Amino acid sequence: MDFFTVDTVWLQRLYVLFFIEIASRRVYLAGCTAHPDDAWVTQQARHLAWALSERADPARFLIRDRDRKFTNRFDVVFEARGTRVIRTPIQVPEANGIAERFVRTAQSECLDWLLIVNAWHLKRALTGFVNHYNNWRPDRSLDLAPPNGRRSAATWTGTQPIVVKRRDRLGGLLHEYSRAA
Repeated sequence: MDFFTVDTVWLQRLYVLFFIEIASRRVYLAGCTAHPDDAWVTQQARHLAWALSERADPARFLIRDRDRKFTNRFDVVFEARGTRVIRTPIQVPEANGIAERFVRTAQSECLDWLLIVNAWHLKRALTGFVNHYNNWRPDRSLDLAPPNGRRSAATWTGTQPIVVKRRDRLGGLLHEYSRAA
């Protein structure tokens, strides 16, 4: 898990909190705010812990940096569910490389192309991007499958032409392709 910042067109800095699973590369967008204090961060942790409690396999570890926004109350939320909190060494972003790589992907494929107006606009854009990332975007570490798995494809007999539909997301910034029925 990690934070990253986005500056709006009005020069307001917004903070985005997200979680990413190491094995599946599935991303959970926790929220965005201009003032990420202890209470807000702890509440976002409660929301995620509640959502993950419905899964059959609970999270065993949570890797986070030593940011002052993550207090003991934040850690207690996950430790109460049996998740061990691991803090990365000081000023070593490589220790949480998977989260840092997602930030770079989100910046280069989505946020560098948009002018963000406010927190609502940022959350809407990132929700669309995370949906695309989890369901459609191929990931090299997953053998070019998206984090939520491959879409089932109809079998091709070789004699029929393939008809492909394109769906534009975020105003044409992202494209999702599927076979037409």
